[in-house]
Amino acid sequence: MEKSDTSDSNGRCRMKNERQRAGKRRRRSETKRKPNRYRISDALWGKLKGLIPPRINPHPRGGGRKPRSDREVMDGIFFVLRTGCQWKALDETRICSGSVAHARFQKWVQAGVFLRFWQEGLHEYDDCKGIDWNWQSMDGAMTKAPLGGGKNWSQSNRPG
Repeated sequence: MEKSDTSDSNGRCRMKNERQRAGKRRRRSETKRKPNRYRISDALWGKLKGLIPPRINPHPRGGGRKPRSDREVMDGIFFVLRTGCQWKALDETRICSGSVAHARFQKWVQAGVFLRFWQEGLHEYDDCKGIDWNWQSMDGAMTKAPLGGGKNWSQSNRPG
């Protein structure tokens, strides 16, 4: 029996194996670029981009590791805000590092990025639907602590 030039020593088709390997490589690269429901839309990013202050390189000679893009970090921040997960859980999502996201979140809060974003959102909603600024409502609840906030030491739960 004569072997063709497309089969290996085990009789498997080389072409098929190469296609499978190429398919696996393609699938891995596609998952990195695949849009996710936790990613920021292009329209939203266009509004946020102008609010973020320019990043200053702290390295004395201008070197160092290239920083993660602001968009990736903002994706991570919004992921944490939407899901309520811990910052370090971002490491498993591969959106960005949890420590980088938390550090930039703190810097951007101090710079007022999120406050300005919220204000611009209010103005845009006011232009679109209209906000009646004369009528506002607030909801809240206050109750007394069951034991007055302290412990009743006179009643011990210990036997004896």
